[in-house]
Amino acid sequence: MKGKRRKRGRDRAWTPDDPDTPTRELRSHRRRAVAPPETQAAPEDLFADIQGNATVVSPYGVLAYVQADGEEHLARVDNALVDGKTSILAPGDEVLVAFDEDQPTVTAVARRRSELRRPSVSGGRDHVVAANLDLLVVVAAAKEPPFRPGLVDRYLVAAGVGGIPTALCVNKMDLVKAEPAAVAPYRELGLSVVNTSCKTGAGLADLRELLQGKLAVLAGHSGVGKSSLVNALAPDLDLPTQDITRARRGRHTTSSSRLYEIGDGARLIDTPGIRQMGLSEVTRDELDAYFDEIAMAAAGCRFRDCGHLREPGCAVRHAVECGEIARARYESYRRIRDTLDA
Repeated sequence: MKGKRRKRGRDRAWTPDDPDTPTRELRSHRRRAVAPPETQAAPEDLFADIQGNATVVSPYGVLAYVQADGEEHLARVDNALVDGKTSILAPGDEVLVAFDEDQPTVTAVARRRSELRRPSVSGGRDHVVAANLDLLVVVAAAKEPPFRPGLVDRYLVAAGVGGIPTALCVNKMDLVKAEPAAVAPYRELGLSVVNTSCKTGAGLADLRELLQGKLAVLAGHSGVGKSSLVNALAPDLDLPTQDITRARRGRHTTSSSRLYEIGDGARLIDTPGIRQMGLSEVTRDELDAYFDEIAMAAAGCRFRDCGHLREPGCAVRHAVECGEIARARYESYRRIRDTLDA
């Protein structure tokens, strides 16, 4: 509750930017839990066929906030699950926690059913944004910041790579008279589209129905209103929000990914906003498989290895010229392809 200092306790729901975060305790556990680099196993070898008894709410270095039996606990992560200076855990991970110590300890992590990942900005192992997702909701703003199809397309590719069903939420509809025209190609693809306004409440019931019974992640540009949507769906959370800058760029309000219970069996992972979504585990030659309409048209190309750029007899470029494939989607494909390895 605002204005009141909360007590510290074993199941205290700390967050990394909370003024009451036990800094001394975090530093102490970080020193104890980080194993020497030469003893680290490859991350893919650290997942097990187990039935977890807790869910990761938010990892924090070599500690993690986990939820078990409706209560949240600050847990230490076993050395075996630490890679470098941080654990391999992500929000949504199912874990086995031992509660028979002074502080709960995460001892094992179950194999993931799905995951949303992006390359590390530091060049290390990929950053897993969230795990075991039933749905990825790409949040875009109708205005301020303007709707950007390129980022939506990147998230659709990342979802395809990670095996995650996807939906599109166009927020801030109170700022426009009609849905942005750039949304039409996604409706034509059969993608679920929900238009919302946190100011008027429009579309929130539809979004809640879409999320019912699912573990979902909200992802998108900074400033599109992800935290505002969480607040609108679960007002008691009262997450901090910020207005966009004068340059019409969103500000980063959420500092780390975190899981929230919002009722009706729905759980939401709110993620920090980004300005660019990098892609991993997909090559140039594989990219068209993640653009459904391009993949269908590609079956008619003269050459099997057609890149759909300048090759003769390209059925994809013909479909674009005929209006069968949205030019904006094709241009997204070309821009993304230029950033990928061969």
